[in-house]
Amino acid sequence: MDWNRVEGNWKEFRGKVKAEWSNLPDDCLDMIAGKRVALSGRLQEAYGISRNEAEQLIKRFERQQHSRFLK
Repeated sequence: MDWNRVEGNWKEFRGKVKAEWSNLPDDCLDMIAGKRVALSGRLQEAYGISRNEAEQLIKRFERQQHSRFLK
């Protein structure tokens, strides 16, 4: 997934991120603003997980979004 595209279309992806990780409050989503590193950090905080675990979740999300885009 191209995170420049995500950042540029954050309003579209914001809802998808919120649906995937409902523990992320709206103000966190505003701060993330499509930045992958920020998403990783917020996932770590919100879910009490390691950086590696957050990265794995993001990679899974990327694969899901890519496959949906191809349909």
